[in-house]
Amino acid sequence: MQVLQMGAYPPPHGGVQTNVVAIRTHLLDRGIPCSVINLTRHRDSQAENLYHPRNALEVIKLLLSLKFDIVHLHHGGELTPRLLAMYLFCSLLPGKKTVLTCHSGGYATSTEEKRARWWSLPGFIFRRLSSIIAVNPELCDVFRRFGVPDARIHLILPFALKTPAADRKLPAPIDNFFLQHHPKLLTVGLLEPEYDLTLQIDALERILDDHPNAGLAIIGSGSLQQQLTDHIRTKSYSDRVLLCGDVDHGDTLCAIRDCDIFLRTTLYDGDAVSVREALHLGKRVIASDNGMRPTGVRLVPRQDLVALCASISESLQVPILKTELSPSDDANMQAVLELYRRLLSTSR
Repeated sequence: MQVLQMGAYPPPHGGVQTNVVAIRTHLLDRGIPCSVINLTRHRDSQAENLYHPRNALEVIKLLLSLKFDIVHLHHGGELTPRLLAMYLFCSLLPGKKTVLTCHSGGYATSTEEKRARWWSLPGFIFRRLSSIIAVNPELCDVFRRFGVPDARIHLILPFALKTPAADRKLPAPIDNFFLQHHPKLLTVGLLEPEYDLTLQIDALERILDDHPNAGLAIIGSGSLQQQLTDHIRTKSYSDRVLLCGDVDHGDTLCAIRDCDIFLRTTLYDGDAVSVREALHLGKRVIASDNGMRPTGVRLVPRQDLVALCASISESLQVPILKTELSPSDDANMQAVLELYRRLLSTSR
């Protein structure tokens, strides 16, 4: 078996990127070759069998020249005509199995979803794929309306739950910040409008009234880097907010492990990997209600500053019982591997 993944590769370390790396690591650990075609503009990472095509023609050349049995496509945003054309091209490759993971949990409530019909162009293309992985039941229903048979729709959550080593240290800037502040609030996500990070920065002002040594660390990178930097500088408590930039996934897990509250305020969100990781590490988690948060998350309405502050204050009053961290869990990655094996055994 040889696998080719196509999608976003870190940096930055978003949910899709994390899933691509987790699948690749799971396969390589078992001696299964796995190449990746990075379809984003970020080209900082250099790894064996990682490709950064500059245009559609280079993508096509790679698809025609690389050796693989399965091409695994990852979709995490807007479903553009360009992406649909690529999916169609992949489905036409002779002798190859094509898998698509739709990571965007919000796709189930999008305008595109409302146009989901058997006779639509997306429906035609989706039905040509060997299998589709959905990250929540709502997405499974969407693909059924596109006419994809149930046997080709698989509900597999897009994360591997990892537990960092107890003695692994944080990078110095984050470690120093955490040593100087309590409680430690943490958020992980791209610095983009849909993550509503100014809400968290503004909320910190009220939290400081009762917890004058509180601090907020923000892990991630994105287009709002300068805008958020400027917003923080307008605050009298600017030294209580740390923009960490893009951080290695292992170090991010350590930061989650060491924080007091994990925040996820979003305008648009799916099944966030970071939320699952924070719950796995036994953290208090506060997140905007998107209708699909896992059990254990304290929910707040979107863009509600008062509710967010109240939820943070209430959470801090509830002690966390010290328990041993759960062991790492690769069950979801193993489910993907088993799907690959079934597809190949069927073709034989």
